[in-house]
Amino acid sequence: MPEPAPEPVPEPVPEPVYERPLPELRFGVAALVAVIVAAGGLAGWELHWRRFGVEPSIQNSDGLWARERRRIDHGDGHRTVLVGASRMLFDVDLGTWERVTGERPIQLALEGTSPLFVLEDLATDHDFTGRLIVGVAPDVFFSGFAYRGKLGAYYRDETLAQRAGQWLSMTFLEPYAAFYDPDFALFTVLKRQDWPARVGVKVGIDVRKLSNSAADRDTWMWSKVEGDPEYRALAQKIWMQDTTPPDAKFRAELDKRLGEQIDRAAAAVGKLRARGVEVVFVRFPSITPYRDIEDRDFPRATTWDVLLARTGSPGIHFDDEPSLQGFDLPEWSHLAAGERPRFTEALLGAIARLKSQ
Repeated sequence: MPEPAPEPVPEPVPEPVYERPLPELRFGVAALVAVIVAAGGLAGWELHWRRFGVEPSIQNSDGLWARERRRIDHGDGHRTVLVGASRMLFDVDLGTWERVTGERPIQLALEGTSPLFVLEDLATDHDFTGRLIVGVAPDVFFSGFAYRGKLGAYYRDETLAQRAGQWLSMTFLEPYAAFYDPDFALFTVLKRQDWPARVGVKVGIDVRKLSNSAADRDTWMWSKVEGDPEYRALAQKIWMQDTTPPDAKFRAELDKRLGEQIDRAAAAVGKLRARGVEVVFVRFPSITPYRDIEDRDFPRATTWDVLLARTGSPGIHFDDEPSLQGFDLPEWSHLAAGERPRFTEALLGAIARLKSQ
């Protein structure tokens, strides 16, 4: 018998394609609304920080430091150069220095950063023939701590795009927008909210905004640190974090680092002096209770005195100069903005007396 014919396979029925009807949209109106919302949000954010006490300021960025460093390459190598940590940056008034000496120095100090990498860089740069003033903050200098220690590489490798971005930012945005500061970035603000603590996770307080700067890195303490007791107390609390005495193991490691930093300084100063560059070390003021911790962990006899002996350089310690004492240091470590002119004049007087000895 013949086999029955196979049953026909039904054709697949295509699923219906859903097309969502779009309302007619006037894209010009939508764009205008978006711009208004964005502008309103930025205006609100700006107003919020203005009420907090923030004013526009040039950012103390990597690009700004690199701009000042390149001045040595472009004909200003004969000038006085200031290096050090935040005390050199905050406490010296460039305008006063220029008024007294007729020369405006190049400010290359960096907050929270040992100046030794800059010292070593200048020691090999034959374009630099001026005078070097080196600020010494004991806990930073003798530990070798370098929060911004990669700036030497940034200066050498900075691209044209990065240079252009720096110029655009400091020309068109930074002088006008108070909110445009890393301390007030949205995610930074969110990070420092009072989130629930996690077990086993040590939480510290990041350093907050302390200063304002000009286009040549002339820098001064932010008025809120001086005038707002709550904010000043916060700055003081931050400095007093992790200040327990070092145990024997850490003390040995610290002593080793200390010796290494003095060796680095001696080698760099030797090269500079061989080229005829004058180097002067300065120990800037600090007060109790922060000063007590510095003296405990970095006593003068084993740090400052050894540094001057090994480098063969003159030094100015504020303990030895009555004219460098008695200033207002709101958070124990940096001068109030209004003290800078008087302090700078006193420092220049002390430097002049060194040269006359």
